[in-house]
Amino acid sequence: MYDDHLESLIEMALVDGELTDKEKQVLFKKAESLGIDLDEFSMVLEAKLFKKIKDIELEKPKKIEKTTKSEKFGEIKKCPACGSMIQSVQTKCIDCGHEFSNIESNASINKLFEMLNDAENERKNEGISVSKVIGGIFANAYGLSNDKIDNKKKTIISNFPIPTTKNDIIEFLSLAAPKAKSIGNIFTKQQPENKAHNDFVNVWRTKCEQIVIKARFSMKDDKKTLDEINTYAKELKIK
Repeated sequence: MYDDHLESLIEMALVDGELTDKEKQVLFKKAESLGIDLDEFSMVLEAKLFKKIKDIELEKPKKIEKTTKSEKFGEIKKCPACGSMIQSVQTKCIDCGHEFSNIESNASINKLFEMLNDAENERKNEGISVSKVIGGIFANAYGLSNDKIDNKKKTIISNFPIPTTKNDIIEFLSLAAPKAKSIGNIFTKQQPENKAHNDFVNVWRTKCEQIVIKARFSMKDDKKTLDEINTYAKELKIK
């Protein structure tokens, strides 16, 4: 309905089924800059929020079956130190200052790269299968479903849940930032050794942008961490 950047902002703002005043301010400012009627935009935003809340409600039974821990990655609802209710994306309790850390979050970041490696192994296995049928010399001519495997890897990256703890956000950005920057120049970036990297730059950059935007909301009271995150944002030219 709207341009990709605005749609991405909306998606990130509504990911937890909540819409803060700050998030509304950012969204309406962006919509206004695009010349969108604000009354119409407000109506669309409310409809999207309503749908997101309904989707979350429908997912709750599935989540309860998977875990009984309220502090599970992406499911934090209560501060374990003082019991205050907090948003799932917050990295520090605003009442007592307790910082949230979760071993499962670290494991999930590692899981992302395991999933990408598994997808890459599918390409290798398919290559072996094709070469048995048509001979290795012709395998590359048939592409070995490069587009299919690459699209699968891009989907894995796009759908990876946004980290919720300070350490995991910084770790993710440190690993993803190099992958979100093109390599080579106008003459060399399409060379095979560079093209394989550059084809994934946009999806990595989009994921970094989503994380930066959400972190700016959840870490507005943690200046030191926010400065570190904004360093990555500047490096990737994320506004």
